[in-house]
Amino acid sequence: MDTLIDLGGGFASALEPVSLAFALLGVLLGTVVGVLPGIGPISAIAILIPVSFGMEPVHGLILLCGIYYGSMYGGSITATLIKTPGEVASAVTAIEGYEMARRGRGKAALATAAIGSFLAGTLAIIGLTFLSPVLVKLANVFGATEYFLLMATALLLASTMSAGSRAKALISIFIGLAVGLIGLDFQTGLPRQTFGMDLLSDGIDFTIFAMALFAIPEAIRNLALGRGAKDEIQSFGNDKWMTKEDWQRSAGPWARGSVVGFIIGILPGVGPSLASFMSYIMEKRISKRKDEFGHGAIEGVAGPEAANNAGVGGAMIPLFSLGIPGSATTALLLFVFTMYGLQPGPLIFRDETGLIWTIIASMYIGNIALIILNLPLVGVFVKLLKMPKEILFSSILVLVVIGAYAIEFSLFGLMMLGIFGVIGYLMEKGGIPLAPAILALVLVPLLEDNFRRMLQISGGSFAPLVTRPVSLSIIILMVAGIIGPIIFRWWVSRRKLLADVTVS
Repeated sequence: MDTLIDLGGGFASALEPVSLAFALLGVLLGTVVGVLPGIGPISAIAILIPVSFGMEPVHGLILLCGIYYGSMYGGSITATLIKTPGEVASAVTAIEGYEMARRGRGKAALATAAIGSFLAGTLAIIGLTFLSPVLVKLANVFGATEYFLLMATALLLASTMSAGSRAKALISIFIGLAVGLIGLDFQTGLPRQTFGMDLLSDGIDFTIFAMALFAIPEAIRNLALGRGAKDEIQSFGNDKWMTKEDWQRSAGPWARGSVVGFIIGILPGVGPSLASFMSYIMEKRISKRKDEFGHGAIEGVAGPEAANNAGVGGAMIPLFSLGIPGSATTALLLFVFTMYGLQPGPLIFRDETGLIWTIIASMYIGNIALIILNLPLVGVFVKLLKMPKEILFSSILVLVVIGAYAIEFSLFGLMMLGIFGVIGYLMEKGGIPLAPAILALVLVPLLEDNFRRMLQISGGSFAPLVTRPVSLSIIILMVAGIIGPIIFRWWVSRRKLLADVTVS
């Protein structure tokens, strides 16, 4: 009952003209960001963090959260029309959505994506509303030991569940850890990795690091391509938005994708990208029309789109309740909270009740605004794709440079932007994922602080790791997460070998 009362108060604040305007602006900007290929929510939020400095905390957070979940749908537009995902989580949509568009069913593909995004997003926000307070109560049993293990688990998940090589994901994590340790030790005051430069005493600004790692490599890569052949914009034709059969075939994937995306979104370090891939694989396996997959199966659009939008709401739960980012984008949002002097976690629901419930209420409003805005404006968003890449990505570079300079009005910030921009570009060229580095940078101070507190409380002993029931449970889950996949692969390969021997 208290939750509903708090939510009602949040709606009263979120429906105020200024808050409502920022929510609508956020989802509109998020959709535009999603439509533009190569520019995801991470880059957009990183660029707009300096703009949010002068805003009221609630308005700045409403705006940036709106960009996050708005971009999830925007990416499906280009994925469907030109087989170019606007952001990573929409990559799976390009498989079936583009094929549907080629067959003149672009409207149906975009409609099922929009409706699935709305339904999954709403269900995820309902989960956020009622599960966050529960996690806050459970968080009272968490001490420094448990928080240290949670941070370690987040890094472990980031390394083991990222697409591609685990070794490269670990390299990315170590890069983030190394950058996070630059500056003065917060307890002893001694310099660490400053190389004798006083300018590094305050460490590397998170905003500069994020903009350098995500925005600059993408701009360099696209500008280096030069003028290429124009992408073919697929015509919508005169087909209906969705037929009765489309609704029937989409209902199951919407529901399953919502559940899969929400659960995976809660896991720290994973994010909605994995959810969309898992949803697609699941739909393909259980479908009675397997032969349609790869040729325009509507289930392959409905499920993944629901999953990646549900993943956004799921990722907000550990952020709001425990102060742990569930993805690289929520790592940026965690920084924005701290920038405003707020610390997400159990205390924020007590100390900043009005603010946190206003943000949650604005997500309900923004989700409704998304479907109202996007279905009629699809044709308008498509026109943005006709902008020459040279103009588009040159403009992004200008915005990044201005934003980096505006943080401290220092040329040193621009130097760091250039250095880490080159590092990010080389990481991308080498196939090293960028998101784990961002997560590691955010988690460094939390990981180190809780590790030291654990040792101070225990007198330098590591015994609390195994003597406290919650921490022991986390360790068991971590070990199972590492050993389990290895044992499963061994078991599968052994069964295959025995089957081959029996056949021969």
